[in-house]
Amino acid sequence: SAGDQLTRQSVAVKKIMRPFSSSVLAKRTYRELKLLKHLRHENIISMSDIFISPLEDIYFVTELLGTDLHRLRQSRPLEKQFIQYFLYQILRGLKYVHSAGVIHRDLKPSNIVINENCDLKICDFGLARVQDPQMTGYVSTRYYRAPEIMLTWQKYDVAVDIWSTGCIFAEMFEGTPLFPGKDHVDQFSIITELLGTPPDDVIQTIGSENTLRFVQMLPRREPVPFSTRFPSIDPLAIDLLEKMLVFDPRKRITATEALAHPYLETYHDEADEPGAESVFDWSFNDADLPVEEWKVMMYNEILDFLNVADGPTAVPHTSVAAAEIPAAGSTS
Repeated sequence: SAGDQLTRQSVAVKKIMRPFSSSVLAKRTYRELKLLKHLRHENIISMSDIFISPLEDIYFVTELLGTDLHRLRQSRPLEKQFIQYFLYQILRGLKYVHSAGVIHRDLKPSNIVINENCDLKICDFGLARVQDPQMTGYVSTRYYRAPEIMLTWQKYDVAVDIWSTGCIFAEMFEGTPLFPGKDHVDQFSIITELLGTPPDDVIQTIGSENTLRFVQMLPRREPVPFSTRFPSIDPLAIDLLEKMLVFDPRKRITATEALAHPYLETYHDEADEPGAESVFDWSFNDADLPVEEWKVMMYNEILDFLNVADGPTAVPHTSVAAAEIPAAGSTS
């Protein structure tokens, strides 16, 4: 963290070291910058400034909230009303993000920041991607990773964020991760201990022969009733959790539907749960450009954000004293 010299407020600083050292890193940084500019919502972290050092390290400056859900959960058990309010805010943010055509892909307690008023914001969109029917890659922290990512490595959508939210929801009650797998094989096995063997129509969507063989070799398991697994949890909370932790992503509840669930009735107000004004422009995402082109595009985006009229050769500045934060590495 650092201090903003103009507002005297503490801010979070995320340092991207040498983003122009490769086209892959430049593109990833450009994507995160574009997302931070586009996503404007009460439950999404917002960028207040940006700085490029003489060595061309980039600093994203965002609002600083006092703690994150991981640290908060470790410090004390969460009371039921706080669990309810935190879940509501996560889903409210996801409704907005998903309506913008964006998948977070890496939701976990440490990416959910909270202030002293219990206001919650989702942060770290470094892995976020377009909602594309053909997606590949090994993403998301294992404990919160949706089974379709492990099973197919291809087709997934915004439902992966709902799975992650369900894992976080259960963890807020339990105090420990719900599916603490040692590796992706162990992870999937632990999931089947609760949910049972995946339905045949889900198994049929598996794209990899090796993965298919692995799933077929697992012992057949029956699902454990959530009321048995979570005997002390409110039945309404269990009902919502069951709708989030569904093997088939096509049958998983959406953020909009979850907000209207009776468990969140205390907070639900459709008029105060906005979607995005426009869908995020992912046209750059398939581009394979040299570093210099990404660099020009990045500078243009930064200058647009700062409302600087000069050309792309101008070095953007910030109100944060760069000399004071050369090693700043706290995530936004």
